[in-house]
Amino acid sequence: MITPNEVVTLCKKKIKREWKIAFISALLLGLLIHLPVMLSDIPNHDGLGSMYFDQNMITSGRWFLTVACGFSSYFTLPWLIGLLGIVFLACAAVALTEILEIHDTIVIILTAGLLVAFPALASTFAYVFTLDGYMLALLLAILSVLFTKRYKRGFLPGAVCLAFSMGIYQAYLPFAVILCIYCILVLLIEEGAWKDKLKTSLHYLYMGVIGVGLYYIILQILLKVQGKELADYQGISGMTTAGAAESGLLAGIGDIYKDFLVFTVKGNILCNNIFSVAAILILAAAVLLVLITLIFQRKWWKKLGFFVIIGMLVVGLPIATNMILIISPEVNYHLLMRYQWVLYPVLAMAFVSRYGRLSRCSTWLEWALAAAVSVLVFNYAVMDHIGYSNLEKRYEKTYAYCVRLLDRIEQTEGYYQGIPIAIMGVVGYEEFPTTDITEEVTGNMIGLSGDTLLYTAENYQVFMKNYLGATLNFLDVEAVGEIYYTEEYMEMVSFPGADSVKVVDGILYVKTENATRD
Repeated sequence: MITPNEVVTLCKKKIKREWKIAFISALLLGLLIHLPVMLSDIPNHDGLGSMYFDQNMITSGRWFLTVACGFSSYFTLPWLIGLLGIVFLACAAVALTEILEIHDTIVIILTAGLLVAFPALASTFAYVFTLDGYMLALLLAILSVLFTKRYKRGFLPGAVCLAFSMGIYQAYLPFAVILCIYCILVLLIEEGAWKDKLKTSLHYLYMGVIGVGLYYIILQILLKVQGKELADYQGISGMTTAGAAESGLLAGIGDIYKDFLVFTVKGNILCNNIFSVAAILILAAAVLLVLITLIFQRKWWKKLGFFVIIGMLVVGLPIATNMILIISPEVNYHLLMRYQWVLYPVLAMAFVSRYGRLSRCSTWLEWALAAAVSVLVFNYAVMDHIGYSNLEKRYEKTYAYCVRLLDRIEQTEGYYQGIPIAIMGVVGYEEFPTTDITEEVTGNMIGLSGDTLLYTAENYQVFMKNYLGATLNFLDVEAVGEIYYTEEYMEMVSFPGADSVKVVDGILYVKTENATRD
């Protein structure tokens, strides 16, 4: 039996130089970019009610999430959860480097930089109570492709990884699919027998089919064991065979392409200013130049198969990227579910790095690549910090607003501890106009955009309890719904108006929405 010290020595010998660079780069850049939010305890609206959450989300199809988030406990501990998440992401950077066969130090560092700086991660940090689990899901999705590529029967452990990744969060399935497409594309470019290429390509298909099937089987078993059904939230119930046939499979393909183009070009994430646009255009030009070089050097323009492959890529990539819309066309397709877009600059850089040396201007390509991706990484990091800055301001505004509101509630004639309180939850924009100055940047960064953290009565309740130390007796939605259309409530003005808080028939009415209603 070997000693712990011998294990460390063995690991040092086995760990490649590229792995060390990828891991350390992702770890350091991840900490550098996201340390402010890791050292703070700033919730978003969902975080208010998730300070302790067992993450049992099986009704949303996430049957492994409770285990994945259990390592850091079920308390919201931003530093610990963030550190675990970045470590998982650093391991993902290592696996990604291995899949893409990247050896250049600069390219490895920039790949890690893109992975940790992309704004989808900042939005995930806004929901920090699930971040470590989600980053483990991303790592498993990437490992599913790595195992399939590296080993003869690797599609079997790869399928297991994919199943557990989807068991944590289904949104990283497109990440694995796009990586598989790239691996098959590189396989077709390289020399070799077509029979072997086809056999190897099918392994990726086997991995995907077995992985999704295993995920679904485990989901159904656990639903039966717990006596639960899939929820309608985000169209999750459409994952059943009947639901997919009724909605997903019949969803308009045109909507999928439209969403892909709109988010890519106008989503204000992949590129949101002149610098990022220029960087993306330089990357695209570099890919095009290398592709043209390959076309003429290998005379692909004479082969029908080349045009078939290009056509399949043009048609298939948007669908692969937006696979979620196939199953759930009505889903609120927010930024947490769009991490796969980071693969486009990553794969563009990997492609140019791999085949750019065939071009006569390879040196210029390397400089252009380094400059363009460095600009992207910096730009994404700036976007992240703008989002974090607004999240902090949302908390501060919410704190100030709730202090004023709580004081008014407690000073209202007839108030006593435990009195039933009816409040709708929104903040009227007529009395409190929007003050957010980051909307142009953070508009699509879910969890980081907006003015306050208050959208429901529950938000008020948990905020006042956890941050102001006030335990109030808020009525449930059904009870408030009955009060909402009463004459007494309709005639009230909105807070901070003099008549915005009053006791009616033993219930404290609090009107925070706009004074006038359509």
